[in-house]
Amino acid sequence: MLQAGIVGLPNVGKSTLFNALTRSRKAEAANYPFCTIEPNVGVVEVPDSRLAPLAKIAKTNVIIPAAVEFVDIAGLVAGASKGEGLGNKFLANIREVDAIVEVVRCFDDPDILHSMGGVDPIRDIEIITTELIMSDLQSCQKQLDSNARKAKGMDKEAIKNVELLQKLIAHLDSGKPAITMEVSSEDEARINSFFLLTSKPVLYACNVAESDLSGGLNEYEKLVKEYALKEHGAECCRICAKLEEDLSDLSPEESAQYLKELGVEDSGVSELIRKAYDLLGLASYFTAGEKEVRAWTFKKGMTAPQCAGVIHTDFEKGFIKAEIVSYDDLLSAGSVAHAREAGKYRLEGKEYVFKDGDVALFRFNV
Repeated sequence: MLQAGIVGLPNVGKSTLFNALTRSRKAEAANYPFCTIEPNVGVVEVPDSRLAPLAKIAKTNVIIPAAVEFVDIAGLVAGASKGEGLGNKFLANIREVDAIVEVVRCFDDPDILHSMGGVDPIRDIEIITTELIMSDLQSCQKQLDSNARKAKGMDKEAIKNVELLQKLIAHLDSGKPAITMEVSSEDEARINSFFLLTSKPVLYACNVAESDLSGGLNEYEKLVKEYALKEHGAECCRICAKLEEDLSDLSPEESAQYLKELGVEDSGVSELIRKAYDLLGLASYFTAGEKEVRAWTFKKGMTAPQCAGVIHTDFEKGFIKAEIVSYDDLLSAGSVAHAREAGKYRLEGKEYVFKDGDVALFRFNV
């Protein structure tokens, strides 16, 4: 399962957010730096409003949502790339995840310590980015030295690697993360093989006060949104980690009622999960029958046989056809029978690339 790592400076709300995501008290959250040492891992359900209507059409009460894995990684500090604050260990934890959710404190509270002495979200982002870039520069230089030796023997792959690594080092040295460098699809695959920290997609989670939730973006959020888009081509979402952790102790109905009283339509955690799911390049297709309605996770760009293999390898090996109807078409028709009468169902072969929201029935032979 692909993982999204929760990172940030110490004491900005990472572990509190993790507890809210996992609806647990698994991660210790305290008002001092480095209360998390070993990373916490949790599997989180992906909120999907399409499941309940599908269950109604399929006449079933059993709903199984998609899931995504989050990792709560200890706080990073300035100098982490040189080993400060157990930095090497934490950087190694970040290297193992597939995407980064960076928690940024966007509220003032004199009772909650900030490791840098005051609230400045752009400074915090730049500290994290600098440490990741410094680590990547060290990694690129080592890989450049290794490939340069092979290139002397006219190794074609090594020659290409040397050229790309030289460009990467110049790009990183200018203070820009690897993911912002424009490259060809071939070079993109090559960069992925370098396992760089700054080549991972990032989502910024603005941790705000409860009093901010019912209004527009506060001044800190505005700065983060503008900076993230301009410097990293990244999105932001709004959360109140402490509130979300408290809501995790309530039933879904009680949580919804409390949010409604605050003037908030949806949980910030729900938005964050959905955005992290998309950030990982994931989407969902559905199977719907009397036994259950289920969301299956697939990597965007996967073909019908590959998606069939998500259910069972035998489905992929013996794939014949996929019977497909889009969620919107099925919902508009109101039933499977009406959707068939309207000609909305279609048979797709091995070349078909699945789309988010496809409702599928596989035909296979083993």
